[in-house]
Amino acid sequence: MAARTKTSKDRPSYRCTECGWQTAKWLGRCPECQAWGTVEEYGSAPAVRMTAPGRVTTSALPIGQVDGRQATARSTGVPELDRVLGGGLVPGAVVLVAGEPGVGKSTLLLDVAAKSASDEHRTLYVTGEESASQVRLRADRIHAIDDHLYLAAETDLAAVLGHLDAVKPSLLILDSVQTVASPEIDGAPGGMAQVREVAGALIRASKERGMSTLLVGHVTKDGAIAGPRLLEHLVDVVLHFEGDRHARLRLVRGVKNRYGTTDEVGCFELHDEGITGLADPSGLFLTRRAEPVPGTCLTVTLEGRRPLVAEVQALTVDSQIPSPRRTTSGLETSRVSMMLAVLEQRGRISALGKRDIYSATVGGVKLSEPAADLAVALALASAASDTPLPKNLVAIGEVGLAGEVRRVTGVQRRLAEAHRLGFTHALVPGDPGKVPAGMKVLEVADIGDALRVLPRSRRREAPRESEDRR
Repeated sequence: MAARTKTSKDRPSYRCTECGWQTAKWLGRCPECQAWGTVEEYGSAPAVRMTAPGRVTTSALPIGQVDGRQATARSTGVPELDRVLGGGLVPGAVVLVAGEPGVGKSTLLLDVAAKSASDEHRTLYVTGEESASQVRLRADRIHAIDDHLYLAAETDLAAVLGHLDAVKPSLLILDSVQTVASPEIDGAPGGMAQVREVAGALIRASKERGMSTLLVGHVTKDGAIAGPRLLEHLVDVVLHFEGDRHARLRLVRGVKNRYGTTDEVGCFELHDEGITGLADPSGLFLTRRAEPVPGTCLTVTLEGRRPLVAEVQALTVDSQIPSPRRTTSGLETSRVSMMLAVLEQRGRISALGKRDIYSATVGGVKLSEPAADLAVALALASAASDTPLPKNLVAIGEVGLAGEVRRVTGVQRRLAEAHRLGFTHALVPGDPGKVPAGMKVLEVADIGDALRVLPRSRRREAPRESEDRR
């Protein structure tokens, strides 16, 4: 008997268990998500088929003749969310909102559901993680009750599509996409196949009906959106909800936006009565004092395009152990260590190496951009010499390992925000551009020039290593 010839249908197919990427051969590392050991065989590769040309549903038009009024954004009723979305929700747009548990995703979207509901625009809120009565209790607490807001608790995809036919909403909110499953697809809810099928069905329904859709997505331990990476490619907008659960501040960042930019950030405050937008969040990051305190310095950070005034605090104490402690909160440990090395070598402040050093930010804000380097360095130097910096002073600039103060982006925008909040003095790198009227700006070339703002009489009291040896 002749041997059976292996056809293309018998070839094995491989798929990444993390992101769902498929290939015809096995690989040790997935090229899509860069995970090792996740490519596994799951079936035979489909045969290659040729698709014949079909009937055209709508004729192609010159781009200038396409009616763009159908894609006009509609406000969500929450200005801070509209800022991130680029003006509001576009009909037919699908938005994926991801964040850690308890950060406030459901609270914000329930508030959006109530504020966007009206006579002409119904809103359907589908929950798969809670019962309808639980959502009602939250709605009572945050005052999100409206006659045109419909609520349903479903975990079946067919039932969700049935609610769309019955309610005919202009906005659908699904909390969350990992809890809904289709009985026609094998696998548990939240699996790659189920998430892909649920998201695909809702995206098709949104485009056909001109309905805006907000999908809540889970995140993994690493902070990435759970499920196949294909989910992020399918949706129109991807938003990340960030914030420390012990702080009131919440930030919404745009990671992907087909209808606007991704450099806008929405600021919210989470409290007992719900979540509210913060048009001026700088007050959360400042401590108002009558007199300046040693070890504190103010800077202006950029969150997207929004300038925020933040406070950096430092504290140095005598160490009781051979290896002094280095503790940071809201700051990158590596950047603080670099500033300590620059102060010791370029600023001639050697007392920092033998003391316990604690550095933090106020209000739970996280400063990761290099523009905060100068403020961190001045706060550490002020704490070491027990000398307060001048009142109403902000410091902006990146500090290099050679001690030079480098230019950063958006200096004029940062100075305008500091001037609006009443700050009168600023330390900036050279050539800052147009300076706000009435504000005194001192250009510094290196860390030595910046340290001259400390009172000379008190600055000499900082112990030096050479004096200790004498």
